[in-house]
Amino acid sequence: MSTTLTDAAAARHAPDAPAGADARPRTYLVKTLGCQMNVHDSEHMAGMLEQAGYVPAPPAEAAAEDVDVMVINTCAVRENAADKLYGNLGRLAGTKRTRPGGMQIAVGGCLAQKDRAGIVERAPWVDVVFGTHNLDVLPTLLERARHNAAAQVEIAESLQVFPSTLPTRRESVYAGWVSISVGCNNTCTFCIVPHLRGKERDRRPGEILAEVEALVATGAIEVTLLGQNVNSYGVGFGDRHAFGKLLRAVGAVPGLERVRFTSPHPAAFTDDVIEAMAQTPTVMPQLHMPLQSGSDRVLRAMRRSYRSDRFLGILERVRAAIPHAAITTDVIVGFPGETEEDFAETMRVVEASRFSSAFTFQYSPRPGTPAADLPDQLPKAVVQERYERLVELQERISAEENAAQVGRTLDVLVAEGEGRKDGATARISGRAEDNRLVHLALPADLAPQDAPRPGDLVTVEVTHGAPHHLVADSALAPGGTFRVRRTRAGDAWQARAEGRDEHDHGGASSCGTGAPAPAGPVVLGLPTLGRPAR
Repeated sequence: MSTTLTDAAAARHAPDAPAGADARPRTYLVKTLGCQMNVHDSEHMAGMLEQAGYVPAPPAEAAAEDVDVMVINTCAVRENAADKLYGNLGRLAGTKRTRPGGMQIAVGGCLAQKDRAGIVERAPWVDVVFGTHNLDVLPTLLERARHNAAAQVEIAESLQVFPSTLPTRRESVYAGWVSISVGCNNTCTFCIVPHLRGKERDRRPGEILAEVEALVATGAIEVTLLGQNVNSYGVGFGDRHAFGKLLRAVGAVPGLERVRFTSPHPAAFTDDVIEAMAQTPTVMPQLHMPLQSGSDRVLRAMRRSYRSDRFLGILERVRAAIPHAAITTDVIVGFPGETEEDFAETMRVVEASRFSSAFTFQYSPRPGTPAADLPDQLPKAVVQERYERLVELQERISAEENAAQVGRTLDVLVAEGEGRKDGATARISGRAEDNRLVHLALPADLAPQDAPRPGDLVTVEVTHGAPHHLVADSALAPGGTFRVRRTRAGDAWQARAEGRDEHDHGGASSCGTGAPAPAGPVVLGLPTLGRPAR
């Protein structure tokens, strides 16, 4: 379905001049609320805007939200998603009223797909609403809203264009997201994502490899493969081992040094994936494995097609094959009908799992999901008390697991903007191979031109472990471990920082398109017949 809404309040918007009539390019800012899939979708939104002639807002304007076009890419997974959106929109209403020359506000993503025209009804100063299935219409809707001086709402019911074929303005030049599928075939009773993202559709392996190779050519040394259930990749090919084969193929791309993926589903996690992780040096020793609950009874109610013993068995096999793997998870507390005994099972499994960290959530009913209509919705006070106990347990485990890292030598990929206190501590930050956040000190006598840049790799020794990060101050000790390997990823970051473009970027640091599949078949041991429709 596609609809256009003309609202009386929207009609009061003062039309902006068309893009071509302005003396300066129109500026934009994309604000992302939600998961990694949303972050990557935001990169496509930015790419399309730049292809249409918009330019990123300078830092000062972005910080003040003083832009010509503000795009909010929304999430709908948690109950507070709407609060976050309308809180942002309420603040922007005043900005829009007082801003000379006007301002356009667009809302996209999962909450837009869900609430549709209701967003403009509640916030009539919004100019554009578009869904998860038609990201490509954003520039057209902005222009139409200016021309008509009326809000435009367009929601497609199914995927119109595979997002990875769209122009992309990547946030990072040294690491990139690569979608291998969109949508989800599971029916978890608490989750609204399948309703908003649709059924799973897999990309052809050749297209995925071509995009990875294009990223590497522009300087990236790390990629993260994305999917709602990334390890069910191959459902369209009829090959349940397709994801393991893809991991090996992506890991063999020349110049690529780090491969990650998120998020898998325990029910579809096969031993061949563990073997591919262990046998492919570029696949990092990191695994995000959502638990959701440790109670088999609650897992059945959630329609999570695995049980706690299977979950723990997966972790045991991963650690046997990859001893230093860091495993993270998601846990929901307070699912309808959860008893104290059920919660005790969750605590037992979390204790046994020894997660390096966990994303913990209090259950919130999402309208349109089966769980929202279940009886025995728990009182807020009960959920809060259990949540606090779970967080206390995981904080202790995280602290113990990170303390055990002291003395280890790590290679840290320096990141841009990871450490909020880096300026005060004179440290820089990055990610270890197992994705732990590391804050590291620089030698006091290090010349500025020799300092590692985002995208460079630094070898250091861990000197302290905190629950949420590691500290590596080995550079401050006489003869302490500190080695910098300057990389082409660091070169690419420096080129962008200096306003240079060392490559013809296919979307790594500027506007470009998702890489097309190479000519001819790409087999990789995957079937070539029965490809999903594109």
